[in-house]
Amino acid sequence: MMTETWILILGLAAATFAVRLSGYLLGQRLPDHGPWAHGLKALPGCLILSLVTYLLMQGGPQEWASGAVALAVALATRSLPLTMAAGIAAIYLLRAYF
Repeated sequence: MMTETWILILGLAAATFAVRLSGYLLGQRLPDHGPWAHGLKALPGCLILSLVTYLLMQGGPQEWASGAVALAVALATRSLPLTMAAGIAAIYLLRAYF
C-alpha cells in the first residue's frame, strides 16, 4: 500500500514536470511571424468569444443584459479586467434583484 502511494506520487510529479517541460519546448518552436503566428495570437480571444457566445445563447434576459453591460464597458474602456468585473457585477446584481 505504501509503495503504491509513492509510485503514484512520483508518477504524478513526473507527469507534471513533463507537461511543463513540453510546453516550454514547444513554445520555443512556435513561429514569431507569418500567418501561423497571427492565428496563434488571435486564438485566446477567439476561445473566450466562443465560450461567451455559447453561454449567452443558453442564457436568458439577465445574461443578455449583463453581456450588454460588459460589451459597453469593453467599448468604452478597452480594458479586459474592467470588462470582466463589470460583467460579473452585472450578472450578480441582476440575479440577486430580478
